[in-house]
Amino acid sequence: MYGDRPRTPRPPGPYGPPPPRPPRGQRLVPFIAVTLAMVIAADVALLGEFSEKEPAPAAVTATKLAPRENLVAERETAPPVQPLGKLRKPSVFVVTRKPLRRATMEKVVKVKGIQAVELADAASVTIDGKRVQTLGVDPSSFRSYTPKVTASSDGLWANIAGGDVAVSFVLGNDGGLSLGRSVPGPRGQLRIGAYATMGMGAVDAVVSRDKARSLGFPQNNAIVVSAPKADTATLRRALLRVLPKGSQVAAINPVLAAPKKVTQWSSGSFMTAAQLTAALQAGAGKLGRPYVWGAEGPDTFDCSGLVQWAFAQAGVRMPRVTHQQWVTGPQVPLAQAQPGDLIFWRSDPTNPGYISHVAIYWGNGKVLQAPRTGDVVKISPLSTRNLAGVVRVSPVIAARVR
Repeated sequence: MYGDRPRTPRPPGPYGPPPPRPPRGQRLVPFIAVTLAMVIAADVALLGEFSEKEPAPAAVTATKLAPRENLVAERETAPPVQPLGKLRKPSVFVVTRKPLRRATMEKVVKVKGIQAVELADAASVTIDGKRVQTLGVDPSSFRSYTPKVTASSDGLWANIAGGDVAVSFVLGNDGGLSLGRSVPGPRGQLRIGAYATMGMGAVDAVVSRDKARSLGFPQNNAIVVSAPKADTATLRRALLRVLPKGSQVAAINPVLAAPKKVTQWSSGSFMTAAQLTAALQAGAGKLGRPYVWGAEGPDTFDCSGLVQWAFAQAGVRMPRVTHQQWVTGPQVPLAQAQPGDLIFWRSDPTNPGYISHVAIYWGNGKVLQAPRTGDVVKISPLSTRNLAGVVRVSPVIAARVR
C-alpha cells in the first residue's frame, strides 16, 4: 500500500530561514505539496499566529492515556490539549518557498469563500529510513481540520503535544512502524505515538510545532485553508494571486462546478488488448519482489508503485498514489471487472473514506498486488472486505491526473 503523495525526488530550494544543519545523512528535504486529483486546492484551519483565535474551551488536564481502538500508543502522562471544537472541512493545502508574512496572511483570509486558515511548518524528513512528508502543527487547533475519528481522539493529540510523531495508518500499519516504537528521525529517535491519517494527501506524519522546530523544520511555510463552499479551481487561482511566487496549492476536498454534460466513454477511451497484456505481464514479472513503503520499482514496490510501474511498461502514464489512481477512469461493477482493471479498498479506520490500497485485477477472482511490509508481490484471491470499487483505466484521463 502507499500513502498520500508521490515519492519522486523533490528539487532543492529555500523554504524559509535555514535551520541548523542536521547530521550528515539526516538533512531535511524541502516539503513540496503535490496536486491530488485533476484540480488543485486545499483546506485550512484557524489563522494561528496571525489573527485572534476563536475562544478556546477549557484545556484537558494531563492524565494517564490509554490506547483508543489500537490507534494510539499508551503514555503515562501528556501535556494538556484543548478539546475538539467545531470540525472544519479542509479545502486546500498550501506550501510556500519562504515563511508566510503577516501581510500575505491578511490577503489570504480575505479571499472569497475562505472560512478559516491554519498555519503550520512543513518539511520532508527521514523517519526509520523512509522519506516522509511531515507537518508541524498546533495540536489543539489543527485537530479540527482532520477526519472525525482522528480529530476526536484526545489521546492522539496529547501524544503529539508530548513530542511523539503521528504517522498515517498506511505508513504505520503497512510500513512497519509499530505503535510506541522509537525509530531514527532527523535528529535522534522519534516515538510513534499514533496512527492517524490527516485527510491531506501531501501529509504522512504530524508532530507538534515545538517538536518540528527542534528538528530544524522551516517555519510558517504551510497553511491549511477551509473554504467548503468555494469552487476549488476558482479558489486556487485567487490564492495564487496573493501568495508568494513559487507557492504550491494542493487539493484536499475538491469542490467542482457542475459539469455541462455527461462524459461519454467510447471503446477507444480505454487500454488496448496489447496494452493490458503488457501491463499484466510486466507486473507478473515482479512476483516475489518485496513490498517497501514508498517504493516505485524496479526491484521493490508498494501497492500503487507496482500499478504505476506495470502500466508504464505498457506506455500508460499513471499517477503515483492510490487516491489519484482512483480517478483514472470510470467505475464499473465488480461483476464486470476485466483483467487490467484496478481494484480499490478503503481500510483506514482513522479516515474511513480514504482510498488506502490498490491492486490489478488478474481475472478469475484474483488480483496482482504488493500487499504490505513483510510481504511480496503476489497473485492472491480478491477480497471484498472494505472494497471501494473497480476502475477501468483510461490512458487519456490517467495522464491528466496530478
